[in-house]
Amino acid sequence: MANKTHTHAQWSSRTAFVLAATGSAVGLGNIWKFPYMVGESGGAVFVLVYLCCIALIGLPILVSEWLVGRRGQSNPINSMLKVSRDEGRSPAWALVGLAGVLGSFLILSFYSVVGGWSLNYTWGSATGGVGESAGVALGDYFGALLEQPWTLFGWHTLFMIVTFAIVACGVKGGLERAAKWLMPLLIVALVVLIGYGTTTTGFGQAADFMFSPDWSKLNGSVVLAALGHAFFTLSLGMGIMMAYGSYLGQDVDLIKTARTVVILDTVIALAAGMAIFPVVFANGQDAGSGPGLIFATLPVAFADMPAGMLFGTLFFALLTIAALTSAISLLEPVTEFLEERTPLPRIGAALVAALAAWALGIAALLSFNLWSGFTPFGLGVFDLLDTLTAKFMLPLTGLGAIVFVGWFVKSEGVNQELALGGTGEMIWRIVSRFVAPIGVIVVFVSSL
Repeated sequence: MANKTHTHAQWSSRTAFVLAATGSAVGLGNIWKFPYMVGESGGAVFVLVYLCCIALIGLPILVSEWLVGRRGQSNPINSMLKVSRDEGRSPAWALVGLAGVLGSFLILSFYSVVGGWSLNYTWGSATGGVGESAGVALGDYFGALLEQPWTLFGWHTLFMIVTFAIVACGVKGGLERAAKWLMPLLIVALVVLIGYGTTTTGFGQAADFMFSPDWSKLNGSVVLAALGHAFFTLSLGMGIMMAYGSYLGQDVDLIKTARTVVILDTVIALAAGMAIFPVVFANGQDAGSGPGLIFATLPVAFADMPAGMLFGTLFFALLTIAALTSAISLLEPVTEFLEERTPLPRIGAALVAALAAWALGIAALLSFNLWSGFTPFGLGVFDLLDTLTAKFMLPLTGLGAIVFVGWFVKSEGVNQELALGGTGEMIWRIVSRFVAPIGVIVVFVSSL
């Protein structure tokens, strides 16, 4: 079907774009995954390796995706197609954009289920339900929640409705407005939780754990874990940054803006660690408890501390905000594609995309209970979607983007977009052609 005629939306300012892009990057990966990975992977050693990886791999891929989006001024598929044609390259490069849009759709389907968990925990913390259950035995509340399909269905549905409502309002009325409200709220919540952490006996231990490296813990698995998380934390390989880049004007400096987003994303991830670990250590909990750190270990700690209900509610509200800022960005590439390639208006495109992801999400949540026996390839639906996207689609899509820009976009075009000087151009060529692609390949191969 031919593209329908419409005026492509633009961000109202660089600040609005930075907030929205940072909101996309700051999700469950920062508040949930980063702290438990720090706990599992040696503390400060992991943090230092992660910082190196995000600079050498995350930042150049982020810039590449924005570059394609801005030059294409369309959804990720059309943008890759337009730029490849402009460069005299094969139109098959549009498959990179297609993989990104499909990846964001699949991730949203199960991400909304996790967003529903955080909503449930926020409500349960506020009413005392989480604390009472968690105080009985570690993980009781979470295990009981997974066994209730109708409860999961309700929270998953509510989370998707909120996500749809924001995206349906468009770039300025939805994405920008949400970012301008949600990101400051997230930062305030983090500051309050860190402030509380300074009053606990575990703050000093948490600071040492996060920022005093024990080099004896540095090994190959720590490097690979940091490399992988540096790639995934910035919402790369999902079509999101191409879609966001398509709303950018030529006046925005892509490299400086990417540096700002990377710094903000990293600072918030480190702040999340300093909000969580003081509470964990002060209450004698295990920092290396893995994915259960947030949904099983922390509720026990909150239940045992003064004003635990208040701070538990604040923390899970923070987690929900982080989940929401990423969820709206996951819905955006699919919505943008449908809006541009079908007769649907913005609200109709967002509704169709949200309904489809919501329906697939039902299958994901049922894999914990009624469909627990249905295990294609030895995995439940939730784990299958997670594995398919995280281990295959995202790294390959990110690799496609950086290889395309590094090797197949003429240097004049790159220089025009990035305003590179002689030294800057040389550094960009080395990083985009060799360092970042090799890093992604290492992540991909090791994950297999």
